[in-house]
Amino acid sequence: MEDDILIQISNRIKERRREKNITVQELASQANVSKGLISQIENSRTIPSLIVLIDIIRALDIDLNVFFQDIKSRERNFPLIIKRKDEYERFEKEDTEGFHYSRIFTQLIKNSTIDIVILELEPNARRPLVQTEAYEYKYIISGEIEYLFGDDSTHTLYQGDSMLFDGRISHTPRNVGKGNATMLVIYFFEEKQNN
Repeated sequence: MEDDILIQISNRIKERRREKNITVQELASQANVSKGLISQIENSRTIPSLIVLIDIIRALDIDLNVFFQDIKSRERNFPLIIKRKDEYERFEKEDTEGFHYSRIFTQLIKNSTIDIVILELEPNARRPLVQTEAYEYKYIISGEIEYLFGDDSTHTLYQGDSMLFDGRISHTPRNVGKGNATMLVIYFFEEKQNN
């Protein structure tokens, strides 16, 4: 599946779960999967098998045709796309505290999907080390952010600094300043080659 479609599916699962006012754990129990798997699916960190996806959709009590009816590839020739600030989609990721994400764009371009996000970190915001299936570009808009990597290396970034790395390396940011810190995050998902 293309990454932009996966993001649409994960967002739809999260939205429907919230509409039904059930927790991640409750959905996991109803679909006979782990809480961690639901969390990873909702945050576009893993691809569920078709059987698991169907079980989750059924646990959400939604018809399969209705679930998939507006999901489509965004691949198209586009001369210009404008998105207004109030159209940015706020979302959350698992096991975070003080992390506020706003998705600006997700667009399939040629052989990769680009996901552009604004991340605001409160002072003392925290989450465990994570991995993504993308190259990640970070640009510090404001504040002071320390990035910790799985090899115990740390790098401190200030306003105007930027960084690009392979998201398959375990990583997490920490706001080490006194106020909120904001960064632009661009995820580059490569198209998986079929052998």
